[in-house]
Amino acid sequence: MQIVVYGIPNCDTVKKARTWLSDQGHPFRFHDFKKDGVTSSLIETWLDQVPLEHLLNRRGTTWRALSEAQKAAAESRAGALALMLEKPSVIKRPVLELDGRVRAVGFDADEYSTKLAA
Repeated sequence: MQIVVYGIPNCDTVKKARTWLSDQGHPFRFHDFKKDGVTSSLIETWLDQVPLEHLLNRRGTTWRALSEAQKAAAESRAGALALMLEKPSVIKRPVLELDGRVRAVGFDADEYSTKLAA
């Protein structure tokens, strides 16, 4: 079982997820959006598995700092993809992959328990 956690290290939600995984004895690899980057194909794969509304973080400071034109462009899949490539911090974090499939976006201990037990 290969677990990958995608996010940024200073995000509180990512910290909670990483701590929970470690405490539960789940080995994982951490992929830092800012240091390791994200690719168009990776984001496309995620968008094939989860709705855009779940992947695009419209509550964070990065989103609030965008222009109205950038926000409007992000309503389409192509526009959202371009925005996530330009500003990976607008991706809701963490993205949890298990064996190459998205199992969760964000962190909820009960959801992680259920998804990782399946």
